[in-house]
Amino acid sequence: MSSPVQIKFGTDGWRAIIAREFTFVNVERVAQAFADYLSAQVAQVDEKQTAVGAPGSGSDSTSKSGKATQPFVVIGFDRRFLSEKFALRSAEVIAGNGFKFALFDEAQPTPLISWAVKDLAASGGIVITASHNPANFNGFKIKAPWGGSAAPETTSAVEKLVDHTKPKRQPVSATGNNLLEPTITSYREQINSYIDLDRIRQASGRVIVDPMHGSGGLWVESFLKGGQLEVETIRDFRDPLFGGVNPEPIDQNLGPLKTRVLETGALVGLATDGDADRVGAVNELGETMTMHDVVPLLLLHLARERKMTGSIAMTVSQSVLTRRIADAMGLKLYETPIGFKYIADLMLKEDILLGAEESGGIGVKGHIPERDGILNSLLFLEAIVASGKRPSEMLAELHQEFGEFHFGRKDLHMDVSQGQELVARLAEQAPVEMAGYKVTSANTMDGTKLMFDDESWLLFRQSGTEPVLRVYSEATSIAKMNTLLSAGEKAAIRP
Repeated sequence: MSSPVQIKFGTDGWRAIIAREFTFVNVERVAQAFADYLSAQVAQVDEKQTAVGAPGSGSDSTSKSGKATQPFVVIGFDRRFLSEKFALRSAEVIAGNGFKFALFDEAQPTPLISWAVKDLAASGGIVITASHNPANFNGFKIKAPWGGSAAPETTSAVEKLVDHTKPKRQPVSATGNNLLEPTITSYREQINSYIDLDRIRQASGRVIVDPMHGSGGLWVESFLKGGQLEVETIRDFRDPLFGGVNPEPIDQNLGPLKTRVLETGALVGLATDGDADRVGAVNELGETMTMHDVVPLLLLHLARERKMTGSIAMTVSQSVLTRRIADAMGLKLYETPIGFKYIADLMLKEDILLGAEESGGIGVKGHIPERDGILNSLLFLEAIVASGKRPSEMLAELHQEFGEFHFGRKDLHMDVSQGQELVARLAEQAPVEMAGYKVTSANTMDGTKLMFDDESWLLFRQSGTEPVLRVYSEATSIAKMNTLLSAGEKAAIRP
């Protein structure tokens, strides 16, 4: 008899190939481990209350009266193959452990599910999604009570509880939609209050929205109807194969969006990933805007146009321009490893105006500490309308004021161990030069990031969710960026 599949949570959740590791049996194992974790949280609350002889002080597993309560879990899913069935099986395990739950009856954006967890004061959430990963993957994300990704301490604890208890299942007869409809409404109200939709709707021009067949669906378009602005959504229907590309809003996957922007003379194209927590953009020239373009422009909009204050949090793969803007405006800046859970942790502890990662995940002050591709698509559109300029003009002005930098990334498919060995080797002994450019230092916060004297950089990092070594570069010209990427690729595949 073969050994059980090892469950390992990566950058954001447990992800695996459908029917190979991601099976109903293994989903049951993970759901049961999460249930055991929640039970342990309740037990700890009971012990503390017994010890002091008085109600607790408002733990996530207690009611307002301080009495321990059984966990309540919100469960959602994306549009991937069998996601709704895997979510139902998760609900059966949650119910089998005597817990209350609310299960969405159709695919919804991950940020909505995160919002529901916080809005309904749930003990946590489960989202069946593999986000931007290839179509043959699915995943199991855990959401924390505050409406964001579970902290590494939580996922580590859940990992250790896998197979601690044999999965308990109970047939599910009710989904809890009586609770979910009001929270969907409150999520809409939150976005209505956060974004200046009236101003956007009265703008002239056309916007193309591309959810990439993911659970973003018609969400962005639904906020923009009813005014002068013309809105068109492409790839809005469910396709578990995502049209043959990975549902990640980066250049090589946005061909249909770029084409449609040019065909219609649109002002901008807005894209969301498979579970709609990440954002991407295409300018009026049909050119993909990287997050090293979008994030600095959003930061300027929040700080200058909206007059908002706070610190900046960015992952080690984010832009030099974001750092330069923070310095120019006197905003404190935090740098974190890759993974939005690190950004979310800072947003819970500090006054963070904006937190961002390279892959399209952005969190903003005044919202949940979570990536939200729906809200951020609308926020970027608000920034464009407020500027009165086209996106390419906004970017040109950004470069004129803060310097010109260009970003690129290559994904190299290789065994995890091979990628990890390369990263470790570079960290132990960084090269003196790369592609003829002198390496001035190495940052080993997450992967190995080689720094050059003009602030250009080259980063090697093994993915935490799939067998891919990512090679990133940002440089002062497109030519230099491509040269560094090519050199990085050669270094990675060299025996």
